[in-house]
Amino acid sequence: MIKGVHHIQITIPRNAEQEGKAFYCGVLGLTEIEKPNALKKRGGFWLRVGDREVHVSTEVGAERLKTKAHIAYLVDDVNYWRKELHEMNISTGESIPIPGYDRFECRDPFGNRMEFIQEI
Repeated sequence: MIKGVHHIQITIPRNAEQEGKAFYCGVLGLTEIEKPNALKKRGGFWLRVGDREVHVSTEVGAERLKTKAHIAYLVDDVNYWRKELHEMNISTGESIPIPGYDRFECRDPFGNRMEFIQEI
């Protein structure tokens, strides 16, 4: 039986960890967590998002801009995040409306698709 989701993995280009941490920890305010020693040599870093983890790994040649795969961050105020991301020159786009939610989407500096979603 599947009990839940432990983590989500996304990728960034090899050797982009500092830029990745600046965005995910600095801009989004996520907390970096210790990556096991056995995996550190692979590069990347891990983050805590609520009671889950996001594993940011490195990958060469990925075409991140061509995928619909994404992380949806549940937030208290989507308008705050629209404004914050626009101030960082990150383009946002409206998502197809779904009942009970306000949401939008964008791409991180590496091309990974992100959704910000708020219950209304």
